[in-house]
Amino acid sequence: MSATHDHATLAAAVSPFDRTRLGRRAQLLAAASVSYNAVEAVIALAAGLVAGSIALIGFGLDSVIEVSSGLIILWQFRHRLPQSREQRAVRLIAASFFALAAFVAFESARALVTGSEPHASPVGIGLAVSSLLVMPFLAWAQRRTGQALHSTSVIADSRQTLLCTYMSAVLLVGLVLNAAVGWWWADPLAGLLIAAIAVREGRGAWRGEGCCAPTAPCVVTTRPTSTAS
Repeated sequence: MSATHDHATLAAAVSPFDRTRLGRRAQLLAAASVSYNAVEAVIALAAGLVAGSIALIGFGLDSVIEVSSGLIILWQFRHRLPQSREQRAVRLIAASFFALAAFVAFESARALVTGSEPHASPVGIGLAVSSLLVMPFLAWAQRRTGQALHSTSVIADSRQTLLCTYMSAVLLVGLVLNAAVGWWWADPLAGLLIAAIAVREGRGAWRGEGCCAPTAPCVVTTRPTSTAS
């Protein structure tokens, strides 16, 4: 039995009231993620193009994918039976990880081979710091909501948000090393690490991993056995 099928079975055990309440929370969190990442994408892509930084461009593209991931969640929970769109939503989110990984890996490898040296980007450094402060809290809220709903897609979206935290850390190291000591190769190397993280998270999302965590225990009820009087 697939993980997605198990999660759909568990989701059916959530009361209609809780499902509605948690569904609204999932939509609010997705809307917050879309808003933040839309601004982040514009800044990262613009700064990346100016500095010639593949890591910063990859980070901006990840923000674009996170926007699409949030829109997928909004699309799913606008349906009367959101669980009917669960598997399709999960596959779309996973596919976005793979697309990001392919592009960033190719461009990073090309930058290393050609020796393309990016310029320092104070704007990129500030953006990476901002994301390191914001994204962990958003990912935590999304994951708790997804676990309560037993929704693979919401948890996949939280993994996408958490991936942004990892990418922010990698991006920050690469940009600082390039700006401080002139290690230009740290930027495309950071891009390759971002691609590797994206592949890992994409595989996890595709398989529907991470839904039933210990913080969202499954309560199994058993029929009481009668005892002889």
